[in-house]
Amino acid sequence: MKRLAAFVALLFLLSGCGSGKPAFQNSDITGANVGREFSLTDHTGKSRTLADFRGKVVVVFFGFTRCPDACPSTLAELKLVLAELGDDARRVQVLFITVDPERDTQALLAQYVPAFHPSFLGLHGDRAATEKVAREFKVFYQKVPGSRPDNYTIDHTSASYVFDAQGRIRLLVKHGGGKALLADLKTLLKAQS
Repeated sequence: MKRLAAFVALLFLLSGCGSGKPAFQNSDITGANVGREFSLTDHTGKSRTLADFRGKVVVVFFGFTRCPDACPSTLAELKLVLAELGDDARRVQVLFITVDPERDTQALLAQYVPAFHPSFLGLHGDRAATEKVAREFKVFYQKVPGSRPDNYTIDHTSASYVFDAQGRIRLLVKHGGGKALLADLKTLLKAQS
């Protein structure tokens, strides 16, 4: 009888754990010391900071335009996620930050990024700005030499970061997690309503 009472008390206590916190399908990194701010230029030539997107849920992905796999597949997946959100998609901003400032010019980003979705923004900076934002987000990237000096590739972190409408970091999304991302974005958008 005492064991049953203890078990019921434990269940009661545990049922209150996490109340008020959304149950995310991706890694909840709320409060993590990453991605607090950046200052980069978008593919239209406008200077941008994270604060510019307050009021929207923001998805940040680091990549480069010559990426053969993770970058185009992530951007294509994000396009599908926005399509599933319907009218709520206007409350989400996707930011693609290049880790290849030498080759990914503003003009190239202006062709590449909106080809996936017209609302997506490509962001770039010089080498120092790229290094700074990568450190801020704890993103790994490294050149891998190719057959010619200009024919290199870049190994890089392939996860996305999600911020809520108040600009707080909330999620780390692994590559290929579109279904879970859709559910988590709906959760964040519902909390914003």
